[in-house]
Amino acid sequence: MREWYCECCGRWRVSIELIRGRHRYRLAHRYRPEHGGGWNVLGEVGAVAELADLLRRHAGPDLADLREADLPEAG
Repeated sequence: MREWYCECCGRWRVSIELIRGRHRYRLAHRYRPEHGGGWNVLGEVGAVAELADLLRRHAGPDLADLREADLPEAG
């Protein structure tokens, strides 16, 4: 699974999963620790254009603000 996060604050995350041969983009928002922490999934879409629209409606950043997360290497 690949993930991208908001470079400015790190509180917005987009993950991409392959489900039944199709990519699904999931937008999630992390609550601040003083508000209990945790993640809130705001939506899941099947196309980049829909993801851009989802970000525009719910989040401050846009696609250009997202950076790929450093994931540990397998093996």
